[in-house]
Amino acid sequence: MARKRRGNSRALLAVAALAGFCQPAPAAIIGTCTIMVGTSGTMKANPAISILGSKQAGGSSANATIVASSLLCSLFDLLDCYSVSAPAPAAFSSAPSGGGTNVTFASVFRLDGSGVDISGSVPQKVTNGTHSMQVDLSATKSSGIFPAGTYQGTVTVLCE
Repeated sequence: MARKRRGNSRALLAVAALAGFCQPAPAAIIGTCTIMVGTSGTMKANPAISILGSKQAGGSSANATIVASSLLCSLFDLLDCYSVSAPAPAAFSSAPSGGGTNVTFASVFRLDGSGVDISGSVPQKVTNGTHSMQVDLSATKSSGIFPAGTYQGTVTVLCE
């Protein structure tokens, strides 16, 4: 019986080894684009209280870091494989009563410390590597003024 057990053990070992070779190979990662949100921006009102924006006096831009990495871009020297954008929201995330009516939104962003504003809805190509991004949002009330209260607007940064 001792012989049978050894024979079975060898057979099991051979089956286990063969099963190891038959496992599916892990998928190759072609590329990734990671967005790391940094600081939130601050929107302030203009003197007429008809515009809320991060570019108004006392306001500040939101910040994010984009890390783009694509094997195909590196292998084939295709530098522009990912595009980033930051389209304006359709409405405030939160606003006091009447604060969100007759309002239009606009967003802009800058990459890598550039002083050039890019419309938030226009994708900008980025190369492999780490990129800093500054995002600004403005809300303009077409009639009247913004009522007092707390407002929040959320811009979604996309990397596609």
